[in-house]
Amino acid sequence: MDGDRVEILPTNPTNSMNPINPTNPTNPTKLVLSPAPHLRGKASIDRDMYIVVLALLFPAAGGVYFFGLYALLMLATAVACAVLTEYVTKSMRRRPFCMDGSAIVTGMLFALVMPPRSPLWIVAVGSIFCIAIGKEAFGGLGQNIFNPALAGRAFVAVSFAGALTRFITPTAGALMADGVTAATPLADGFATYRALFLGNVAGSMGETSALLILIGGAILLAFGLIKWQMPVFYIGTVAVLGLLLGEDPFFHVLAGGLMLGAFFMATDYVTSPLTTPGKIVFAVGAGILVILIRLWGVLPEGVAFSILLMNAVTPLIDRYIRPRPYGHVKRGRKEAAS
Repeated sequence: MDGDRVEILPTNPTNSMNPINPTNPTNPTKLVLSPAPHLRGKASIDRDMYIVVLALLFPAAGGVYFFGLYALLMLATAVACAVLTEYVTKSMRRRPFCMDGSAIVTGMLFALVMPPRSPLWIVAVGSIFCIAIGKEAFGGLGQNIFNPALAGRAFVAVSFAGALTRFITPTAGALMADGVTAATPLADGFATYRALFLGNVAGSMGETSALLILIGGAILLAFGLIKWQMPVFYIGTVAVLGLLLGEDPFFHVLAGGLMLGAFFMATDYVTSPLTTPGKIVFAVGAGILVILIRLWGVLPEGVAFSILLMNAVTPLIDRYIRPRPYGHVKRGRKEAAS
């Protein structure tokens, strides 16, 4: 894993020169501090990343089914550029390159949040930005401040806004069809719940089918890669706030990229808070921002910017909502033990 590792030797109170092991005081031990993601047991970065790839295959397959083979070209371009860029940047930084799957995840996520007829050169440029600037410029995996895929999406949205406004209606299985230009559901304000749930609506390539995203999210939950609090509070905040403001809560939950963002982006290990209470604060804040941007912003969608803004607040959340210190025992439990 990239990033600096700091070794701390806990000392024996009776002999400061003798490091102790909490489970065996006669045996020295080391505490290794390293940046997130932190994994326990049989978990590994490679294993977890490829499980995420498996989960993303469901919305990716939906994108290809609904929008044609061009969607597959976008996925291939984004993933290839992401992996190649990581290899080049690692070589420039003289760091070892390994196929841990993180670049594949970033490339897939970036392609899935793009309009389904985005020019391939923009997909390539955005994918390169995701890795080179959004990830490696900060020091690599575990060091980045912002979600790399969303950072790339924000970059191309600002830089090539005119070229990314063409959304098409789904071809519904006609893989070679060109599609018909259309507005997104959030832009025209009309779509049936059934179409939104299944994905037969215009929108970004992997965001239209809530059903397929839920299947992918269920895989992440089943393997313990994410906690339920983040997607539930994120989606729930959007629904409740939308209802209080006189909006259709079901529409706001099913339309746009909320579902994909809730399960696959807000839950990013590196850019989300460390503690469960911190994750809840993050999710609620992001949900509020989604509604504010959707109702009063210049863009019809606000998921990407809501998560990026909360990524910037994550260090502040971790500063005030801290995990229990290592070795700390609550007073009542300590007295009972004595």
